[in-house]
Amino acid sequence: MIKIIVHLFRYFVGALFIFSGLIKLNDPIGFSFKLEEYFGPTVFDLDFLIPIVLPMAIFIVIFEVILGIFLILGFKKEFTLWSLLLMIIFFTFLTWYSAYFNKVTDCGCFGDAIKLTPWESFTKDIVLLIMITFLFVKKDLVNPIINSNVQKIIIGTSLLVCFYITYFVLNHLPILDFRAYKIGDNIIENMRVPEDAPKDIYEYEWLFSEGDEIKKYITNGEYPNAKGDFLTVETKLIQKGYEPSIYDFSIEVNGNNLTDEILSEEKLLIYISYNLEKFSSKAIENMKFSAEKAKNNGFKIIGLTASSVEDRNIFIKTNNLSFEFYTCDETALKTVVRSNPGAIVLKAGNVVDKKHYKDFSDLNFD
Repeated sequence: MIKIIVHLFRYFVGALFIFSGLIKLNDPIGFSFKLEEYFGPTVFDLDFLIPIVLPMAIFIVIFEVILGIFLILGFKKEFTLWSLLLMIIFFTFLTWYSAYFNKVTDCGCFGDAIKLTPWESFTKDIVLLIMITFLFVKKDLVNPIINSNVQKIIIGTSLLVCFYITYFVLNHLPILDFRAYKIGDNIIENMRVPEDAPKDIYEYEWLFSEGDEIKKYITNGEYPNAKGDFLTVETKLIQKGYEPSIYDFSIEVNGNNLTDEILSEEKLLIYISYNLEKFSSKAIENMKFSAEKAKNNGFKIIGLTASSVEDRNIFIKTNNLSFEFYTCDETALKTVVRSNPGAIVLKAGNVVDKKHYKDFSDLNFD
């Protein structure tokens, strides 16, 4: 019976690590953004790690895939089980910290493919911790399933595949797009909130000073019928309401929200750069060429950035651009396209094409 449990745990944990690693390897830039969030001032305040988040993200996800393959094959079991145990202990602490202190609302365990709440992520890691600890204790039963030469061929091939996927997605875009801005989606529809959609429900805890006593009143928002002096109020989310798949995207000009008006254009090309200071210099000519092509096909052309008005004016003038850059939230722009710059082609809100700056010449304007 113990042997059967070891085999079940071994293959389940191995397959889950491979799946999780490949999902994130499909979008290492997205995972690097998540690491940047963890290392930022509001969580662990490890700013010195932010410049290396992308290579760190690539290493972690490839290591995750290889560890899963090692476990299934039974290759270097001491190294594999120690690595898995230390990794899951670290991830369990990370997800607990995120959940308990409500620091990061999505751990990024499975990229954008499967969204987990912080407590769901923590529960998942607890289950994995139990399984990996059991495998560690019963490691004598974790034996190779094939000879070492075949193992090395499988591992070598897997590494080559991982490196190729990494090269491809960094120089183009993720192979699979799980976000609400993918080709075929309608951004306007994905932003819409139905009239009858359930709203967030909050509990309000009020404190009043009534004579020598501090009295507490709990309501759903209304001011309590209290006679004393108001001290403080705290709110607690009891039930989450409806949230559209896109909730932080907007197009603003001089403080005016023109999102619906611009997205409703029959033909629209948007160049996206969350930070113009990080705009790839290699993309300028590609952008100008594709913009001219779009203009000849009757497209309205705009840019979106989170950079300041001053920076964008300098950028437009320096590069002699014929279109304006409007304002959008940085996090939203990072979500739209994993390239700085990137481009997205819309027809009445429908996403018909999306490209990395290296592929601007292939944008579809038909």
